[in-house]
Amino acid sequence: MYRPFSKQYVYFDRGLNEMVLLMPSMFPAPEHTNVGFYVVGAGSAVPFSAIMLEDLPNLHVTGAGSGGQFFPRWTYEKADVPEGQFDLGASDHGVDKYGYRKVDNITDEILADYQSYYGAKVIKDDVFYYVYGLLHSPDYRSMYAADLTKMLPRIPKVASTEDFHVFVAMGQQLASLHLGYEAADPYPLTEVIKDGAPADAVELYRVTKMKYGPEKDKSKLVYNPWITLERIPAETHEYMLGSRSGIDWLIDRYQIKVDKKSGIINDPNDWAAEHAEPRYILDLIKRVTTVSVRTVELISQLPKLEIAKL
Repeated sequence: MYRPFSKQYVYFDRGLNEMVLLMPSMFPAPEHTNVGFYVVGAGSAVPFSAIMLEDLPNLHVTGAGSGGQFFPRWTYEKADVPEGQFDLGASDHGVDKYGYRKVDNITDEILADYQSYYGAKVIKDDVFYYVYGLLHSPDYRSMYAADLTKMLPRIPKVASTEDFHVFVAMGQQLASLHLGYEAADPYPLTEVIKDGAPADAVELYRVTKMKYGPEKDKSKLVYNPWITLERIPAETHEYMLGSRSGIDWLIDRYQIKVDKKSGIINDPNDWAAEHAEPRYILDLIKRVTTVSVRTVELISQLPKLEIAKL
């Protein structure tokens, strides 16, 4: 994930990349799936935010001025099998056919700690999604605003078991929403198409550089010379990832750019053409609108933050 809602191919190799850091332990091979949340790091030039990802994250997901950190649900460790030998007992020790063992990043000690406070039925996924829900709490971000600019997020326990489970449920819904943005239902924005627009779908939906309506009217998006999207709800612009909303990120990333030094053209229309989905970018705008509006709705349902006195 290069930027929010914008994926790019990456040649992931320790010999070619300047830094890979711990990424090989999180995504050792294409066959190894993982999820985790990226957070804006300490000292960044943009406000704190978090987003759930299932792809290799760029260091600067929320912009060049915001180096962040990724907290995966799992890590993978290479099994200790001598080169050239096959471990016949690999399947009995949780080793996959590629020679890796999946390690749970929620430790037994942390699980026991949460179970002692919220009950024996708490599982490790609950702890993971509780954290993701908590990181979206406006009360949390306000209460720890100063700390979030200087250090990694600290995760307090909420006072009541009921609130804990609400944060878990909301964290799960937010994670599912953010991971599944490409499958979200398109928001019913109004498509205004000018007379004389091309009949060919590829040309009709081709994008060069999008912009908001006249006088920075953010309820309208001029998609291209032929199409304008209208009735964009105000809530769309309330969901911020760093210093930009979801649609702001789409405007920034889904435009034709030419690298001055190399002359290489980055054309987002190429992907749509290769996959025979000429409406991909336009529908992505509608889907991200749905994700943004729904995220704001879910955040509004989070309980008031009351910290446990331990």
